[in-house]
Amino acid sequence: MGAVATVAVLPMKSFSEAKRRLRRELGPGQRRALVEAMFSDVLIALRRATAVQRVVVVSADHGAQQIAAGYGASVVADDERGHNPAAALGVNAALEFGAERALLVPGDCPAMSPPEVDALIARPAGSRSVRIVPDRHGTGTNALLLTPPDALAPSFGPDSRTLHLAAADGIGVEAEVVEVPSLAMDVDTPEDLEALQAALDNSHGGAAHTRGMLTQLMRSRA
Repeated sequence: MGAVATVAVLPMKSFSEAKRRLRRELGPGQRRALVEAMFSDVLIALRRATAVQRVVVVSADHGAQQIAAGYGASVVADDERGHNPAAALGVNAALEFGAERALLVPGDCPAMSPPEVDALIARPAGSRSVRIVPDRHGTGTNALLLTPPDALAPSFGPDSRTLHLAAADGIGVEAEVVEVPSLAMDVDTPEDLEALQAALDNSHGGAAHTRGMLTQLMRSRA
């Protein structure tokens, strides 16, 4: 197995369990369809990012595993202990592939721009470093670029931007917060969904599955 430079790691919660904070706006089937659409768009964007040599999806959901394999991603079965343990499983897979760095990304950033991903990976970085991509609120973390893949243990969740910076400082790992507009747009709340819709309305290309699903959802509400 030859070494690769960058492996993208994408932990994916079971489709049926995802986006419960949208349950007042969307029924179970609608939430599942939206999650599948966003996940597919993220996989497509990662395939189009020339700086990403391999994608690893960590999930217990058989549907997610099938979609991931269909887009050429490697699949790691999740033991469902939570997002951070799933991310750690993906990091271990990246190390097994001989990756120099790992890019941890979520499955709900369908507006992800391949050129922006390439630019993030191309940023100068030390031999042990972490690049922290915040969410649109500035407090969470939507992506981590880790050099090497095990440079820092992932701590996704509330206030994770601060947690990641503190953890890096505590072990002497170079850290930088990098704003990546297309990676700031994750979807957890109705407000996030509205923000994504507005961003897609003001852009061209990309996120084809999500655009189509949002159009269907809007028609169903009319």
